[in-house]
Amino acid sequence: MKLSKAQYDEIAQFLGHVQPTRQSLRKLKEKFPSQSQSTLLSIFSQEYQKQIKRTHAKHHTAEAVETYYQRYLNGVMKNAAAPVLLELANEVDFAPSLMARIVLERFLQEREQAIPSKTLINSMLRDPSQIPDGVLANQVYQCTVNDCCYGPLVDCIKHAIGHEHEVLLREMLLEKNLSFIAEDQLRAKGYDKTPDFILEVPVAVEGHIIHWIESKASFGDESSHQAYLQDQFWSYWNRVQESAFPGQISCIKGDTVYGTGVTRVFLCGYQKVIHSL
Repeated sequence: MKLSKAQYDEIAQFLGHVQPTRQSLRKLKEKFPSQSQSTLLSIFSQEYQKQIKRTHAKHHTAEAVETYYQRYLNGVMKNAAAPVLLELANEVDFAPSLMARIVLERFLQEREQAIPSKTLINSMLRDPSQIPDGVLANQVYQCTVNDCCYGPLVDCIKHAIGHEHEVLLREMLLEKNLSFIAEDQLRAKGYDKTPDFILEVPVAVEGHIIHWIESKASFGDESSHQAYLQDQFWSYWNRVQESAFPGQISCIKGDTVYGTGVTRVFLCGYQKVIHSL
């Protein structure tokens, strides 16, 4: 799916005035019925993550951490069954899973008289039954299952979606009888950063010579493209070029933002790539 810059800006502006809840997702779908749910969900997630990054520091000051922890203790003392952490996260406009992490780390620090390792915290967030306090374990669980954009559950879903679309892309390439080298084959040869697929015989799509394809389980807005350029795509370009796969890299131009629901492929949507061949 393609969105114009104006369409994207309208959606992003609307998201700036709602909380990151499932109710807000329903409002978003009602506001923009012509857009697919997967596209709206991915934009919703990315815009919220931008907001969290902007405010992340203020929630991690020593004063803020102590305030949240004391409010948690007072809340569960009054009613241990109430979703204290979830309501606190919504009140201060912070991701529930990240609020759970703050309080869990503070709890373990007080209990063990030492700073807990990230490995231990991550393990307990993935499996709250490991938390040595039943009330806190339940609070953490509530935050995890009610967080639309962060946490181990969301990470698992994103990983599954990414894998699913890589499989779909592979099937499309095979259907078109295109010869390619997959990422796992490249890694077996010692490459550390590789695209999902390198085409052994390049193809032309809309005036561009396509040598490799990289899919992402997110919407392709301009800022994410720039981030992926720095983190991955330029290294792909250099290595593919050195391997006698010179190509032409095309970025977003003009006022167009390219996306294909929850899957994006650098240069263009992979369904469009495949169906254009």
